[in-house]
Amino acid sequence: MSIQAVLFDHDGTLVNSEPVHLELWNTVLKTYGIQLTEQQYKDLYAGVPTPANAVDLVNRFGIPTDAVALAKAKNLQTAKFLEQQSFPLMPGVTQTVSSLHQLGLKLGVVTGASANGVRATLGTNQLESLFSLTVSGDDVLKSKPEPDCYLLALERLSLEPEDCVAIEDTEHGLRAAALAGIECLVIPTEMTRNHDFSLASAVLPNMNAALEYIQGLHFRG
Repeated sequence: MSIQAVLFDHDGTLVNSEPVHLELWNTVLKTYGIQLTEQQYKDLYAGVPTPANAVDLVNRFGIPTDAVALAKAKNLQTAKFLEQQSFPLMPGVTQTVSSLHQLGLKLGVVTGASANGVRATLGTNQLESLFSLTVSGDDVLKSKPEPDCYLLALERLSLEPEDCVAIEDTEHGLRAAALAGIECLVIPTEMTRNHDFSLASAVLPNMNAALEYIQGLHFRG
């Protein structure tokens, strides 16, 4: 049977947000005299949900606050950013989303982050009508790399794992999709290029290549 739905990660997949997240984290951490390098962010924090990053930062750097408060401060900075603008779309996203929708596929966003970034992305770029659902870290108790967000997406779409394909850019996201039994394509970014993508069905150079791959899946059989 051909696939019926494509589930997109948000940060790093639909939008080029990781460099912005690094800047926002450094705005928060400046209060404590800490600044992350790009390499530190790539190695430790890219693609990881804010609450988990906050726990690591507090423990690693001995920050004199708790992880909940640190995550709240980061979320506040993110909200302020999104009040002014959305994250920039990755190349090829608009064409890919439009083409997959025209094929009759259901489209979803499955992110470990909060929903506010997704709302800004879809609203600013007039993509809301093309997506059937959004599942965010706000909707589940355990975020990526746990499979909960993907399992909830399957439940809401009334589909089986084999009916779907996911697109991710990080090891955490790939693991979440794989644990849910969903075939996953990976498009690495500069921030995530060194992650372990051994669970991926394919590692692709860009969104246009993902579109071609999915078109092949859709018409197989």
